[in-house]
Amino acid sequence: MPIDPYILALLGTVGLAALLPARGVGADIAGGASTGAVAFLFFLYGARLSTREALDGLKHWRLHLTVLACTFLVFPLLGLAAKGLVPYVLTPALYSGFLFLTLVPSTIQSSIAFTSMARGNVPAAICAGSFSSLAGIVLTPLLAAALLGNSGGGFSADSVMKIVLQLLVPFLAGQFLRRWIGGFIARNKKVLGFVDRGSILLVVYTAFSEGMVQGIWHQVTPLRLGALLGVEAVLLAAMLALTWYGAKKMGFDRGDRIAIQFAGSKKSLAAGLPMASVLFGAQASLAVLPLMLFHQMQLMVCAVIAKRRSRDVEDFVSEPSRSEETRTAVGTGTRSG
Repeated sequence: MPIDPYILALLGTVGLAALLPARGVGADIAGGASTGAVAFLFFLYGARLSTREALDGLKHWRLHLTVLACTFLVFPLLGLAAKGLVPYVLTPALYSGFLFLTLVPSTIQSSIAFTSMARGNVPAAICAGSFSSLAGIVLTPLLAAALLGNSGGGFSADSVMKIVLQLLVPFLAGQFLRRWIGGFIARNKKVLGFVDRGSILLVVYTAFSEGMVQGIWHQVTPLRLGALLGVEAVLLAAMLALTWYGAKKMGFDRGDRIAIQFAGSKKSLAAGLPMASVLFGAQASLAVLPLMLFHQMQLMVCAVIAKRRSRDVEDFVSEPSRSEETRTAVGTGTRSG
């Protein structure tokens, strides 16, 4: 199972921040650039989201409500249940990052890719991921403020203004201008993808630089990181099982169950990192660490599951064919005799 190249880029950025953290005027410049990058990211998110496709997707409302419930209700409840692991397994700082991970919206690209690989309901995965990302712009900051308290910035006027100016206003501007710039964005999707990822790398560099300057990385030991990985593995396994078997109990067919499993069990690194930089400030470096680890873990595990689901379909389709061939051969042999 290969490591996502983007994760390697993120780790390289973390290493650069550890060796050459931004200080003084450099930190001010990096912080300003990071703020602008976050705003630009959400502007692109708004410009890419097709309002017509989103409205068309409302026809499958039961599936979308199920994914939203998994993302913004079940995940946070499991995150709150993990509070009992503090301070024996997780430090308070790592737990804040772990809880924030459970509040982040679902992914779009990887949900679509894995659903397609497993031969599930791809249009449903597209709409479910889009709805989750759209809802996350509002729900993630609100849930973070309510559940994380002071560690997440709280419900101060300053934090609310940051959320509005850096996340919501650019997103709405992108939606408003989509009719004029949507074609340009579609034609330059690949180039803008590099802009997306470069902006997120800048956000990571700024956050981890600030953490290095303040010395907060002394709070993390290899043992604590191992414990965090174990807790995240349990979280992912629980959500994968719940989305698959829960969707079956609710009467969804196989294609919908695949879309629900992949859209309802994953978290978006692209959306979570910029949000963390706005909500956590100086503590953002530790806050995003659980999300970065969970992102790689979910890609590796879901790739294996998607391949297995695709083989299940192939076996199901080929089995009747083999049976038909057997019946034909038997019939031919009988007539020959």
